[in-house]
Amino acid sequence: MLDDRAKLLLKALVERYIADGQPVGSRTLSRASGLDLSPATIRNVMSDLEELGLIASPHTSAGRIPTARGYRLFVDTMLTVQRGQIGTPSLAHDQPQKVISNAANLLSSLSQFVGVVIAPKRTSVFRHIEFLRLSERRLLVIIVSPEGDVQNRVIFTEVDYTQSQLVEAANYLNSNYVGLAIEQVRERLKNEVDSLRSEIASLMNAAVAANTEAMTEGQDEVIISGERNLLSVSDFSNDMSHLRRAFDLFEQKAQLMRLLDVAGRAEGVRIFIGGESQVVPFEDLSIVSAPYEVDGQVVGTLGVVGPTRMAYDRMIQIVDITSKLVSNALSHHK
Repeated sequence: MLDDRAKLLLKALVERYIADGQPVGSRTLSRASGLDLSPATIRNVMSDLEELGLIASPHTSAGRIPTARGYRLFVDTMLTVQRGQIGTPSLAHDQPQKVISNAANLLSSLSQFVGVVIAPKRTSVFRHIEFLRLSERRLLVIIVSPEGDVQNRVIFTEVDYTQSQLVEAANYLNSNYVGLAIEQVRERLKNEVDSLRSEIASLMNAAVAANTEAMTEGQDEVIISGERNLLSVSDFSNDMSHLRRAFDLFEQKAQLMRLLDVAGRAEGVRIFIGGESQVVPFEDLSIVSAPYEVDGQVVGTLGVVGPTRMAYDRMIQIVDITSKLVSNALSHHK
């Protein structure tokens, strides 16, 4: 258990290291903390903090830097977020995919790190469907979701349909199945297929298959913006292996999705600090994330990925504000 003096010195050390990016020595820490302590006393406290695994001493310097454990204690017990440090950004109401893309760009622009958004799972309900004849036995299926997303699928059929047959099938589908989940449509088709004309039944089955395929492809899409920002972060640019590992994470989107999925199950802003657990296996990276909603229902997660040495108070504000903007834009659109 740390006493108040040790906590104050740790807080000052973390804040100074985040600001300067240099190991913090006893003299600097004495000035930064505002405590009237002798250099020997400060060195003793720093030695205790090092034994607890909260700070470490790089080989090339007599100063100390925070460890993942030190960052965690700082974030959980010492961090104060000053509201209003950033201006009030805006996010235009638009098509859901455009909102998600703009949100990733906004996170990247405000943080100067990497913005990441997991897009909402595509709904299995459709609002409108159309068939367009492209050529013999080749059709374009146009599916519009309740949120306004448009999915296009080219399908091949066993017979050649006329455009009037396609219009008739689409009208029947729009009149009788709009608002139902694809699973419900599929179930009803099993019972009704015998009573439907063969061309309508075939086209409806093709539409169900096309929509199911579109949903499967679109599940949990990860939108990433601003990877190049890491090139200007000294923590990475000075060590290409660190930078390479960061870019590997962005290429392996499945791992990013697992990270953000954990965040999506929690309320409010969550901070994952690299190296403290297997959740973020890269010591050099931290993630600040939050879930976002559509009409009160959590549908996805967004966040900022950057160096462990980041201004966490500012990142918390950026992520919190962006999650609210996205929730409002998507709910308004719906």
